[in-house]
Amino acid sequence: MALTALKVRNAGPGRHADVHGLHLLVRESGTRSWVLRIQHEGERRDFGLGPAHDVSLAEARLLAADLRKAVRAGVDLSARKGRARKAVPTFEKVTRDCYEAMKGGWKDQRHASWISSFERHVFPHIGSKAVTAVDSAAVLTVLEPIWLKIPDTAKRVLQRIGTVLDFAHIKGLVPEEVSLRSVTRGLPRQNHRVTHRAAMPHEDAPAFMKALTALPSTLGRDALRLTVLTAVRSNETRKATWSEFDLDKAVWSIPAARMKMKEAHVVPLAPAAVKLLRSLHRRHLELHGTVNPDRLLFSVSRGKPISDMTMLKVLRDMKITDATVHGFRSTFTDWVAECTNVPKEVADKALAHRIPNAVEAAYRRTDFFDRRRVLMNEWAEFLSG
Repeated sequence: MALTALKVRNAGPGRHADVHGLHLLVRESGTRSWVLRIQHEGERRDFGLGPAHDVSLAEARLLAADLRKAVRAGVDLSARKGRARKAVPTFEKVTRDCYEAMKGGWKDQRHASWISSFERHVFPHIGSKAVTAVDSAAVLTVLEPIWLKIPDTAKRVLQRIGTVLDFAHIKGLVPEEVSLRSVTRGLPRQNHRVTHRAAMPHEDAPAFMKALTALPSTLGRDALRLTVLTAVRSNETRKATWSEFDLDKAVWSIPAARMKMKEAHVVPLAPAAVKLLRSLHRRHLELHGTVNPDRLLFSVSRGKPISDMTMLKVLRDMKITDATVHGFRSTFTDWVAECTNVPKEVADKALAHRIPNAVEAAYRRTDFFDRRRVLMNEWAEFLSG
């Protein structure tokens, strides 16, 4: 039976066979080394391939395959003895090459930041290893510190390491595909309990909105007001431009490229939201002399959108520590369920949620716009107290 990375690490003294003449030699002292036994010129000979702490199982197989080819080609193996092992790139080098090769095809450029997960969690452990030395045991050392602490991130890291190793195999850097399916067997079971963003109880929302509206007008306050009134995600507010709004028709049309589900979303604007937007429009006109359609509603210097923390800081300054900006979408959902007779599918469409059932999604073509118009007006009236 072929060796595995776990068997290599735990094997006791003796000679342990892998495949095609490759053996792991474990001495009584505990030192481990690779030996290839082959027939050469009518006699059986052993060739050392290096210590196991320097040469991984994958590398040993690669070196063994190289020697076997040399024998078939009639190369004088005595001249090859002691020759330095073939240099292979590090895992970090291959990861960055993989990133450069893939990033151009990503539709959502936010995913381009995935390499930061390698810099934070992976490279400190195995970045300097030869890519051929990265096996299940090496990946286990990466995952152990984060598997329970940040489970979702740990799962993504595991998947991304697999992508890099597949890339290395396709590029001919790793002779055999590396399976990481066994890695999770060496890890404790994760708690799959879902944790939700902290949300304000819907009955507290009117008093909150009254206090928020009474604050001096700032980028953070106005952005938070618009976010709550429209029940959109904070990113959709932060990056909104004037070209997306038709204030005469009271409509906000968010393009697909800016939506989480990559589907365009049209938001009916309640009178309170239109009033807030007209006030912002006048302010932009006074400051700049004109309102560029491509200008952000909420921007800092150099035309950059405000950060996620700008709206959250407003909450914290109001001494509200048990709610988040995103949590107001849950507040809206609870209000719909508790205080209205609006069907769930209408509320889901107001939140731009994707229908999970593919068949149902194929047949439901309506966006419930008129019903959502009524719903958002009622939500704004509720918030006004």
